[in-house]
Amino acid sequence: MAWNYSDKTKQIFMDAVQGKPGTHLGEVPDPDGFGEHGSIVCGDALRFTFRVEKHPTDPLKDRIVEARYLTFGCTSAIAASEALCDLIEKGRYTPLEALKITNQDIVDYLEGLPSQKIHCSVMGAEALESAVFNWAQKRGVDLEKLGVQMQQHTEEGRIVCKCFSVSEPYIRRKIKELNLRTIPEITNAIKAGGACMTCHHAPGGLQDILDDIWGKQKDGTPESQTDLGSESAGSPDLAPQAFEVPSSFEVPAEQPERPALSPFQFMKKVEATIDKYVRPMLAAEGGDIELIDIKDALVYARLTGACAGCAGASTTMKMMVERTLKELVDEKIRVIAV
Repeated sequence: MAWNYSDKTKQIFMDAVQGKPGTHLGEVPDPDGFGEHGSIVCGDALRFTFRVEKHPTDPLKDRIVEARYLTFGCTSAIAASEALCDLIEKGRYTPLEALKITNQDIVDYLEGLPSQKIHCSVMGAEALESAVFNWAQKRGVDLEKLGVQMQQHTEEGRIVCKCFSVSEPYIRRKIKELNLRTIPEITNAIKAGGACMTCHHAPGGLQDILDDIWGKQKDGTPESQTDLGSESAGSPDLAPQAFEVPSSFEVPAEQPERPALSPFQFMKKVEATIDKYVRPMLAAEGGDIELIDIKDALVYARLTGACAGCAGASTTMKMMVERTLKELVDEKIRVIAV
């Protein structure tokens, strides 16, 4: 199953990977603000850089005039990063004004995102916050004196979700900021609990944190679950959504199921997706890809050109090629490097 993205999201993604004018995939040389968020191990990583037009006397009046990003991520991660950059540049915000952009602003800009992909908009906001902190250090701005608190995904504290190394302070902060009321909402927003799920109802786990923040009803039912309503109980749309398990986990070898498309349709869709999305990204680095064979949902391919001898070839094949095909063709796809 491919994700149901809006036409605007798909167009923004396509323009970005093809490097069309006005897009923001890249990095600002000698940036005034530099920030990173996420982890390649977790499947998403974002680097955000910006350049400001410096005010001669007051750094608080600096204006962001250029924003760029680099990401290991899916369609929604790239599109959400594009949205963030465009909002900032067109708004000519100061770095502190840019912090007021919310993940909902990004989702609205994209005309919606699948609920399981909301974490991509959160990732951009976190990378922006890190970049603003870096700018403040360079410009001598005392954020604490201004009442601006900067906190990171890796802030110290007990690790609740060990699969994605998400700490309790971070989870509590995001629950309050994003008004998260259920475990699926937490997973969709920040990925915590999206792999093995053992932290869902463990002592001190996600449900206990929700209960502590939002409280319980007198009958003991978590208050966070009452918003679902009796008619929603058991609805498959509200079931916890598991994200791709990090590469550090051992996944039992399975024979992938045959996709719903006919073999010919499946092959043509894979070829078209590679030509439209994958090749332009590889070509930007002097590389290319050769499609060797397709058997059921197994796609056999070989990187060529500059990418063939790159130390990160296996990461490129897994995190860029396979993820793109999973997103746009079929989530059962596995890419095998030959």
